[in-house]
Amino acid sequence: MTIPAGLLPEGLRDRLPGEAAAALARVAAMLTAIGDAGFAQVSPPLVEYEDGLAARLQGARTDLARFVDPKTQRLLAVRSDITPQIARIAATTLAAAPRPLRLGYAGQVVKLAAGGLDPARERTQIGAELIGLDTVDAALEIVALALAALRAGGAKDITVDLTLPDLVTILCGKIEPAERVAAIDHLLDMKDAGGLVAAELGHWLPLLGAMGEPGKALSALRRFDHAGLLTSRIDGITRIADALAADGARVTVDPTERHGFEYQSWFGFSLFAGEREIGRGGSYVIAGTDEPAVGFSVYPGSFG
Repeated sequence: MTIPAGLLPEGLRDRLPGEAAAALARVAAMLTAIGDAGFAQVSPPLVEYEDGLAARLQGARTDLARFVDPKTQRLLAVRSDITPQIARIAATTLAAAPRPLRLGYAGQVVKLAAGGLDPARERTQIGAELIGLDTVDAALEIVALALAALRAGGAKDITVDLTLPDLVTILCGKIEPAERVAAIDHLLDMKDAGGLVAAELGHWLPLLGAMGEPGKALSALRRFDHAGLLTSRIDGITRIADALAADGARVTVDPTERHGFEYQSWFGFSLFAGEREIGRGGSYVIAGTDEPAVGFSVYPGSFG
């Protein structure tokens, strides 16, 4: 089969004069906002050894384009996410740097397959990571920085949706096996009321109503948490939501949202421009060192 001249693979495209200039200006404006907040820019390579990159990507290992390095015969991979590379830098090259460590970045990532709602396989990713802290102040700093960067890049009608990724794990404690915790997480994430009832998990149904406007959602969550296991987390989310609202952001809460937050710890957030999701962030620990961190990633092509 002859490929027509100029045909590009599905999900890839040229950016022509005007669009390309606007995209570069948007990235520059967002990086300036990140730098002005005290985050030093780093720039990891587009390609790494596959085994190390795949290990850090955890659940996204299958989303890597792989090829053999003709020089070493080792398997290489094109990054699909920059965040794990920042974690590698923090754990190796900058391991002795004073903490907290504030790093910002921008670069291209390539997905092996397009997502159902986003046909692009090559995207610009911009973000920042605050490494060495796991506090409400650190979480608030990062989500406020994400807002500032998006505004600098021209994003409109921004909504911040807050979640508690380890909610079910905390409520179940060590009583439930990991498989059952995962099943509860999945059913709540899918908002599957019928599935919860069928699985004899109907007592989790009130959590499906604990979403939307922060005051209402968090009050419902406090009522459900009759043992007080989530008190510190709810207090933290309340403080963050209040600060964001005071900054003029639209804020919602969905404590059972899980998709894309499989490896976040106590705090996660999604960013929307209108109805379109344009980024995510949250708290996590760096694999291998267990150092706490909180960060965000956004994709300016999604709102430009």
